[in-house]
Amino acid sequence: MTEFVKRNPAAPPGFFACEAAGLRWLAAAGGAACVPVVGWDATSLTLRRLATVSPTPGAAREFGAGLAATHDAGADGFGAGPDGWSGPGFFGPLHHPLPMSLTAHDRWGEFYADERLGPMGELAAPRLSPSGRENLRRVRELCRAGRFDDGDPPARLHGDLWSGNLMWTPAGVVLIDPAAHGGHRETDLAMLALFGCPHLGEVLAGYQAVRPLRPGWRDRIALHQLYPLLAHVVLFGGGYAHQTESALTDVVASVR
Repeated sequence: MTEFVKRNPAAPPGFFACEAAGLRWLAAAGGAACVPVVGWDATSLTLRRLATVSPTPGAAREFGAGLAATHDAGADGFGAGPDGWSGPGFFGPLHHPLPMSLTAHDRWGEFYADERLGPMGELAAPRLSPSGRENLRRVRELCRAGRFDDGDPPARLHGDLWSGNLMWTPAGVVLIDPAAHGGHRETDLAMLALFGCPHLGEVLAGYQAVRPLRPGWRDRIALHQLYPLLAHVVLFGGGYAHQTESALTDVVASVR
């Protein structure tokens, strides 16, 4: 078996163990395929090496259906970490992971306001304008007040589902590099749309064939993109501030 080793000698404690737990938790759902974990230690994660092929509409549709099944496997709460993992969570690139809370909540809006937008917004705030910071405060208040809660139970999320974390293999799409936790199913889908995904329309069609999305989901894409956008402001600088502030404006305007 050919192996692939991810390595970061300066990784924070638990970083690779958390990723391994996330991959196994997602794989246990029996939906979307995940790269098999071979082993890990404090500074590395060993995975099965994947062969890649060009994306196809059929593979995209099949992946969408599998992702819906993964989400439907559920979680212990909004923000809850993978089964068997009680340590911290992480979000972001291998050599600059950001802390990510894995504190469970009963309501999605409260979780998103206090465990995602609050901490990441505080880190990003120096690079946002006064109006951007004010809109972030307003969005957090709307979330905490339950404005976007819809009764959907916690979904089993990949948590960092941009297109670079989809590997197109001869057997179909395989997921890598999760920030797995319980959350809202629309969050993973919004992340796929953020930087573009091959055959996204087919992914969505496959998803909705298994689990139709609630009406108005397209209007909530900006809301669910706020956390990764704020992370990009923190990681890569103020060049992402305008995009983030535009999304904040859209969310505030959507509830007027």
